[in-house]
Amino acid sequence: MSALIENEIFDPTIPREVINYALQRRSSVQAWKNGRVLKTDLCDADPYLKKAAQFHGVTTSRICPVCEIVNLVEISYVFGKELGPFSGRIKAPHDLLRMSKEHGQIKVFVVEVCQGCSWNHIYSSYVLGDGKTRRPLKKPADWLD
Repeated sequence: MSALIENEIFDPTIPREVINYALQRRSSVQAWKNGRVLKTDLCDADPYLKKAAQFHGVTTSRICPVCEIVNLVEISYVFGKELGPFSGRIKAPHDLLRMSKEHGQIKVFVVEVCQGCSWNHIYSSYVLGDGKTRRPLKKPADWLD
C-alpha cells in the first residue's frame, strides 16, 4: 500500500510547468508583417547568442519565420538556486537529462536563433528535477570574480 506523497516527482526527466511562447512569437512576427515593428527590432540576436547557437545549439526542422530560409537552432539555458554560480549556463540535451536526476529543481529556457537573419525568441520554458531541495553548488576555489 503506497500513499502518494504530496509533490513527489516520479520521473525527474519529464518536463513540468511547461510554457510555450508560440502566441508571443506569432504576435511579434505578425506585428512585423503588418509594419508595426521594424525587422531590426526582431532580428537583433547578440553576437554571443549567435556564437552559442553555432557551437552549442541543436538544429531544428523549424524554418525561421522572418527570413523563411534557414532552420532555427535551439539553445537551452538552465537556472536555479541549486546551481549557484553555474546558473545561467547553456546545456546540451544530454546534460539536461543528467542534471534532472542530480538536482531538485532547475528551470530551463529554450531560445530559438536564426543564423541567417539573427531572429531570436524564447521558444519554451519548463522545470526539471526530482523535487528534493539541495544546497547550492559552491564556487570553485580557482573561480575568478
